[in-house]
Amino acid sequence: MLVHDTVGTGRSQEEIDRIRLALQARYDELSTEYEQAMVESQVLRLVEVGDTAGDDQADSGTKTAERDTAQSLLRTILDRRAQFEHALARLEEGTYGHCEGCSTSIPVERLEIFPSATTCVTCKQSRERRAA
Repeated sequence: MLVHDTVGTGRSQEEIDRIRLALQARYDELSTEYEQAMVESQVLRLVEVGDTAGDDQADSGTKTAERDTAQSLLRTILDRRAQFEHALARLEEGTYGHCEGCSTSIPVERLEIFPSATTCVTCKQSRERRAA
């Protein structure tokens, strides 16, 4: 369990340390995943550059799709890593577990499923409705 039922109230140093360790561990996993994806992307580029002889439109299209997929994966990993970095900063500030929209406590269940959550479900739904 990442957080106790005391989200929104004062946390013990032990609890803060446990949350920090969990957030940092996930951040580190995402950093490793990013590094691996970068290596794979570079290998893909090298293969693409070295293997263009005789390419037809379908080959070119396949390579473009593979490159786009690799870039999309890199952007997704970076975004997720930034979310965990933000969660760590909020933990240090003492605002972790509070909604950035309305300042209410984010339910423990939401933080257990999505530890980098910055909004309560109500504010998240409102943002999604406005964006649609």
